Amino acid sequence: MIPKIIHQTYINESIPLVWQEAQQSCIDLHTPEDGWEYKLWTDAMSKDFIAAEYPWFLETFEGYEFPIQRADAIRYFVLAFYGGIYIDLDDGCNRRLEPLLSYPAWVRRTVPTGISNDAMGSVPRHPFFLHVIDSLPRYNRHWLLPYITVMASTGPLFLSVLWRHWSADGHNLGDEADGGRIRILFPEEYNNHSWSFFTHHLGNSWHGKDVKLIFWVSSFDWKMMVDSKLTLFQMAKHWILVTVAGFAIAGVVFSLAWIIYHRFVVSPTARKTGSRLPFWRRFSGNREQYELVKQFPA
Repeated sequence: MIPKIIHQTYINESIPLVWQEAQQSCIDLHTPEDGWEYKLWTDAMSKDFIAAEYPWFLETFEGYEFPIQRADAIRYFVLAFYGGIYIDLDDGCNRRLEPLLSYPAWVRRTVPTGISNDAMGSVPRHPFFLHVIDSLPRYNRHWLLPYITVMASTGPLFLSVLWRHWSADGHNLGDEADGGRIRILFPEEYNNHSWSFFTHHLGNSWHGKDVKLIFWVSSFDWKMMVDSKLTLFQMAKHWILVTVAGFAIAGVVFSLAWIIYHRFVVSPTARKTGSRLPFWRRFSGNREQYELVKQFPA
């Protein structure tokens, strides 16, 4: 069902050395002689494609604060338009992907966010991905932290929420005439086994320092602070609530730290002159940490 097209994205055609091996592994296993096509979507190509095929989204696309949001969004649009398989540059191919072509669409299962957007496949105009691209403007909101903003507006959390609603509405029950079903690729199929489809390499090039705090909060043993009757299985059933609670706690910690810093550290002169930096820049350092630029040598 899915056409033999592999899509990947980067700023330009100069792929960093750290990802070249992973990229080449997918190209070598899926050659034009076997009917495969490879598309590397640069920033310029992505903008031109949106302007030509989806002009209603161009203002939102250009208005995203972080380049990773555009990198997230373009993958949904090219799958909806061309179909094929999207693969992050930090994912290599461990085996040929022909078995994944026999489904209308597939996504990768993760815990606790639900599904990821680093490896996905779809036929052209699959109703789920049409729903995803239609929903992007509605979810374009700015949250307190850059990481949460990216995750909730274009990233895996955004996609997971839509997937949960899609499944709850019955689209994955039975064979529908519109091909609305989505196959789930489980962790064992993704990597870590000789028969897995992918290998995972160094990634997270857009992460900033705020991510370290969120990961620290997420790793804390919160189960010791809840009633013993709330088992891990029950928490898994309420993954959205748990995820939101984790983000909320991280937000409170950051807010308290900001208030203390504002009151007791920042000088009166800085307050009067307005020379203080915006909130997130104090904690994440240079804004380029959130851009897929200069992270690795070309």
